[in-house]
Amino acid sequence: MTRVALAVNPTAGRGRGSRAGAQAARALIRAGIHVAVLTGADAADLARQVASCLDRGVDALVVVGGDGIVNLGVNAVAGGPVPLGIIPAGTGNDVAASAGIPLDPGRAAGLIAADLTGDGGRRRLDAVRCTGEGVDRWFAGVLAAGFDAVANERANGWSRPRGRLRYPLAVARELPVFRPRRYAIDLDGERWDTAAMLVALGNAGCYGGGMRVVPDARMDDGLLDVLVLEPVSRTEFLRLFPKVYSGAHVAHPRVVVRRARCVRVAAEGIIGYADGERFGPLPLCCETVPGALQVIAPAPVPEPAPEAAPDGGG
Repeated sequence: MTRVALAVNPTAGRGRGSRAGAQAARALIRAGIHVAVLTGADAADLARQVASCLDRGVDALVVVGGDGIVNLGVNAVAGGPVPLGIIPAGTGNDVAASAGIPLDPGRAAGLIAADLTGDGGRRRLDAVRCTGEGVDRWFAGVLAAGFDAVANERANGWSRPRGRLRYPLAVARELPVFRPRRYAIDLDGERWDTAAMLVALGNAGCYGGGMRVVPDARMDDGLLDVLVLEPVSRTEFLRLFPKVYSGAHVAHPRVVVRRARCVRVAAEGIIGYADGERFGPLPLCCETVPGALQVIAPAPVPEPAPEAAPDGGG
C-alpha cells in the first residue's frame, strides 16, 4: 500500500491549515493511500516527526500550510528520492504558486492523490543550499537579505496583526530609520561591491504573499536571480515599493538583476530570511542544486511558439 506522511500546520492561514489537513487526509484515504497525520508542538517537533517517518519509509511527504511548512518539507526531502506534495493553506503560499500548484487545497489534494495512484505528474525543481555561521539549510523560494529582511525581522517580532498586513506595516515602521548597507556579493566567483537597500536571491519569483520581487526567476533553470535595489530616497522607495506586486519595479534604473548558480552575500547587521523563515546572519552562501526537489505538480504550460515571419519573397 502507498504510504504518505501528511505534515500539517494547523494554525496556518488563521486555521485554514487544520481544515485543509483534514480535507487532504480524507482525499488520500479515499484513494486507498495509508496516511500518517503529523502535527507537532512546534516546528522543531514536527520536523523530528517528519524525519522519523521518512526513516521508516514513505512514498511521499505532503505538507499542509504556508511557506514555512513548505520549507520544513524542502529540508526533509531535498536531494533525496521522496517526492514532496504541497497543500497550500497559508497566507502567502508563494512557493506553491511559483511551482504551479493549485492554490485551492481540494484541487491540490486531488492532484496528489492522482499522482500517487498512477495518474498524475511530477516535476524536478531546483532547491538552494544555504550555508553560513550556524546555518546549513535549504530553501525553494527567495532569500531576503536587505531592507526586506530587516522588515521581516521586525514583523516576526510582533504578535499582531496577523496575516498579510503585518509585513507592509513593518515596512512603514522600518523605513524611517533604515540606512543602506555596503554589500560584498560573489556571483560564481565574480566580486560585486555595492551599496544597496534591498537584496533578494530568487530561485522562485515571489515572496511576502505575492510580491514578484524577481519576476523572471524560474525554479528549473539552475540559477538564482539576484536583485539589488541601489540607494534611493525614502520618497522614491515608497513610490517604487507597490510596483513589486506586479514586477514592474525591475524597470527602475536603480534596480539591478543578475544571475548566478552560487552566490555569497555579505553585509553588516542583516539577518537573512528564506521562504519566510529566519535563517541567520550574513554572510550566507547560496548554491542552486538543479533538480534537487521532486515535487508533485502539474507540468508547466509551454509558451506558444512565435509566429513565423511572413515570406516576402512573392
